[in-house]
Amino acid sequence: MNFRKPRPEEPEINLIPFIDVLLVILIFLMLSTTYSKFTELQITLPTADAEKARDRPREIIVSVSADGRFAVNRKTIDGRSVEVLTSELSAAATGIEDPIVIVSADATAAHQSVVNVMDAARRAGLAKLTFAAQTPQGGDR
Repeated sequence: MNFRKPRPEEPEINLIPFIDVLLVILIFLMLSTTYSKFTELQITLPTADAEKARDRPREIIVSVSADGRFAVNRKTIDGRSVEVLTSELSAAATGIEDPIVIVSADATAAHQSVVNVMDAARRAGLAKLTFAAQTPQGGDR
């Protein structure tokens, strides 16, 4: 018979679950942190001077409709082949020094139609090409 008083057990704090939870939180924060310094692209944006007049005589505007028809400087082209478009672009570029081709395509136009305009401009020797866009309605920017 043991009549001694039981010794009081000292409470013990188990730190292993606490450390596990902290490690999980640390990993979550490391994975969800955005590293904006490393993901930024170093680009130089062009500047616009509102007071400069636009040089319209050098522009050749190529319109692409939703069904794939072309128009060069508001003159509709018969045919949808690259060769016909190349000859029309060459004719429109005669007498113009360093022309700029502006592609104005419908939002639902086929991607291939726009590629055909780019190919025709390359074949016609027109190196400067840009795309027309419009700002969205409703003020969302």
